[in-house]
Amino acid sequence: MVLSEGYALRPTLEHIFSSVLTIFFFPRIPYLCLTTDWVLPRHSHELLRRRSRRPPLCLPSRQGGNRLERVQTACSSAKMAIPLSNLTPSLLVSKLCLGTMTFGEQNSLSQSFKLLDKAFDSGINFFDSAEMYPVPQRAETQGRSEEYFGRWLRERKIPRDRVVFATKVSGPSGQMSWIRGGPTSLDGRNIKMAIDNSLLRLQTDYIDLYQLHWPDRYVPMFGETDYDPVRQYSPVSFDEQLDALGTAVDAGKIRFIGVSNETPYGVMKFLQAAENNPSYPRIATVQNSYNLLCRNFDSGLAECCHLERVRLLAYSPLAMGLLSGKYMLPDGGGDDARLNLFKGRYSEGESRYNLSNHTIREATKAYVSIAERYGIHPASLAIAFVLRHPLVSSAIFGATKLWQLEEIVNACDTKLSSEIIADIDEVHSRFPNPCS
Repeated sequence: MVLSEGYALRPTLEHIFSSVLTIFFFPRIPYLCLTTDWVLPRHSHELLRRRSRRPPLCLPSRQGGNRLERVQTACSSAKMAIPLSNLTPSLLVSKLCLGTMTFGEQNSLSQSFKLLDKAFDSGINFFDSAEMYPVPQRAETQGRSEEYFGRWLRERKIPRDRVVFATKVSGPSGQMSWIRGGPTSLDGRNIKMAIDNSLLRLQTDYIDLYQLHWPDRYVPMFGETDYDPVRQYSPVSFDEQLDALGTAVDAGKIRFIGVSNETPYGVMKFLQAAENNPSYPRIATVQNSYNLLCRNFDSGLAECCHLERVRLLAYSPLAMGLLSGKYMLPDGGGDDARLNLFKGRYSEGESRYNLSNHTIREATKAYVSIAERYGIHPASLAIAFVLRHPLVSSAIFGATKLWQLEEIVNACDTKLSSEIIADIDEVHSRFPNPCS
């Protein structure tokens, strides 16, 4: 089948075999493979038929999917060089996910289209956005990232079921008063409004993965390291959030749900609520920061996600570009590098990934040095490290230039030897989690 000029999709025997195993075998043996260790829901709702524009599969019930769903066919390109992973038993995604938070600010519409073209042609079928994007966030640009992706789908005439699209609803914020009239919240009314607005911008009728961008309660985030009990406030209940998301699943507006910037406490509360009420959807993913400099996931969430079959979507695999090594160059990365171009406007750039911190700078230099010693591009080392984690379904990366995207795609071919891992471990022992 030819999708558009330059896009030829031909299923291979390998992908057909993988799809058959995924549907009929892996779901029944949850411990067989780390990329398919899922337990199917105990209850099933009446299957709803999608309208003709939607992919020919059964609509997932509130429990988070049905065994009869057809495996996503977005990954059957003969050009596919990027490995695949089961985000759910019925949803295959590329191990690399293109994040779109620069689309509409740092990247123009035409630049965004070129990046999307290159990513899709390289075998990436997974794309992530958010209602608040692009960043740095402004009232004038809010929603452009979703809009650009929707326009790309239409103008390239790419069938909707050839891509997996994830987006996010903003949690409470006293700053972004322009989103949904402010102040933002994750109550039922706001979640419904956010989903409907995203669908309008995307000009599609469903979202594959819908995520809560950050919790509707106080938690330290984006580089904060201390928990202050005084800052706690009365949040929207986990039940109300899941009920609103379940209503959207039943209406066919979203397929699966996830959380982001979440803690072990939050993940378990969502899972317990879904366990207690079979009408609620079960979270499938957690999207948190994970990279060589920030491994907080391993100290708490990893056990929770492994035992509860929740997959990690690792964002900032390059630590906002630090691990590419560009900020170590004599020009400091150049004026158009994100942390230089928007200096003072990224909270994480000023806190978590601030190179003025001696420990962060020395750790970054040490990891870049390992890459140089083994003849590997620093970005490839960083991406390969994230992808080798058994709980990572996909690494969400950003690229503002085509050559950056190509370098990250090439990282899929990078294999880390035991010697390289030993060197990485040695640096980690000297600089444990400098960007926690």
